[in-house]
Amino acid sequence: MVHRPLLDGDVPAAVRALKAADGGELQVHGSIGLVQTLLAEDLVDELRTVVFPVVLGRGKRLFEGGAAPRTWRTVSSEVTTTGAVMSAHRRDGEVATGAFGLEYEDASSV
Repeated sequence: MVHRPLLDGDVPAAVRALKAADGGELQVHGSIGLVQTLLAEDLVDELRTVVFPVVLGRGKRLFEGGAAPRTWRTVSSEVTTTGAVMSAHRRDGEVATGAFGLEYEDASSV
């Protein structure tokens, strides 16, 4: 049996074409390399992750290697009976920069 990739050639271009066509949602299961490519090309609208409370070593990093800085909004989160955390995050625009600490009008009142 010969296994052929579902996307040949320029993967980001193929995904852009699929997103532009009518049809259902596109999903990636178990290919961190493809997810990293799609993140770098700004082609991910929603991330659904499952984090298990187990440490098996170094593991693979989801946002390694060129993920574009983006803001994500958590739209759902659930902890399973085994302690795994399932969550969904949707794109929420560009990263806004600014202060993250408490700001007071009168610094002497701190």
